[in-house]
Amino acid sequence: MSTDKYGVVVTTINHPTRAVVDILAATPKLDAAFYIIGDTKSPPDFSAPGSIYMDIPAQEQSGFAFGRLAPTRHYARKNVGYLQAAKDGCTIIVETDDDNIPLDDFWLPRTRHIDAPLVAEPGWVNAYAYFTDALIWPRGLPLDAIQNKAPGLKPSAGATLDCPIQQGLADQNPDVDAIYRLVLPLPLDFEPGRQVILGRDVWCPFNSQNTTWWRDAFPLLYLPSYCSFRMTDIWRSFVAQRIAWENDWRLLFHSSTVFQERNEHNLMHDFKDEVPGYLHNDSIKQTLEALSLKPGVDNLGENIRVCYESLVELGVVGKEELPLIDAWNQDFLNLSKS
Repeated sequence: MSTDKYGVVVTTINHPTRAVVDILAATPKLDAAFYIIGDTKSPPDFSAPGSIYMDIPAQEQSGFAFGRLAPTRHYARKNVGYLQAAKDGCTIIVETDDDNIPLDDFWLPRTRHIDAPLVAEPGWVNAYAYFTDALIWPRGLPLDAIQNKAPGLKPSAGATLDCPIQQGLADQNPDVDAIYRLVLPLPLDFEPGRQVILGRDVWCPFNSQNTTWWRDAFPLLYLPSYCSFRMTDIWRSFVAQRIAWENDWRLLFHSSTVFQERNEHNLMHDFKDEVPGYLHNDSIKQTLEALSLKPGVDNLGENIRVCYESLVELGVVGKEELPLIDAWNQDFLNLSKS
């Protein structure tokens, strides 16, 4: 019998959505704890019995340094949920959002070591291209890489690779950028039953909407606060990929296990918030590639700081981020001692 302990983490400023209600009803399938992280805009009478709901006072009194320092009215407060799940002994965190409704496969047990086709050609790759013939790309993929032909897949030959970060896709309203939403049609469903592993030096943005993390990789969950809101999880994904390679970890993409009923968005506002990504994502890639990082799970925190120092120097993340990273790293250090 598996000894894995699952935690599902979302953040919300709404009354319980369909996704929150459905997740709460189904968590017994994985015997999962459900962490819901609020903010100052969350309803004061928010109620989801059976969940672990953390409003701002609960986050500030959690004992986590990050919970006291993090800015309010920001998606990155979700970091407190990751910390709480780790403190509670979760070995696998499944992060999602309050507008992603789980499909049945969302509740299947996860497997970390995967036998699946591999993308081995270095550089940017549009992982969505392996799941549909439609023209579609993930939010954060540089615009000048959209038309690149997807590299051929290398057969696994029965070998398994260590994939402690796994990105699930979303049907109906996938995670795409504002340019796609403004000019191309939705809904869209991806082909089911597919998996693709990205090799070392293969770059593809992944998001925080349907992603599974194993405990070794939990420190890489860190979402930055002092950057564009639409880039926080994307730039997190670049940092996580870069550090993962030092540990011979690989990133897995797999077919959809959720579908999205998207919360209301102003697409032109989203576009404005995505401009830093359109302009700088390739520079971020090159900056991270040039860094000298250390292997080993004990060096994850130091590597995270080195990566964000480079992004501060590049001018895409504010220097106010560094004290938050120090708090995050200290929180994980404390957890390792407890």
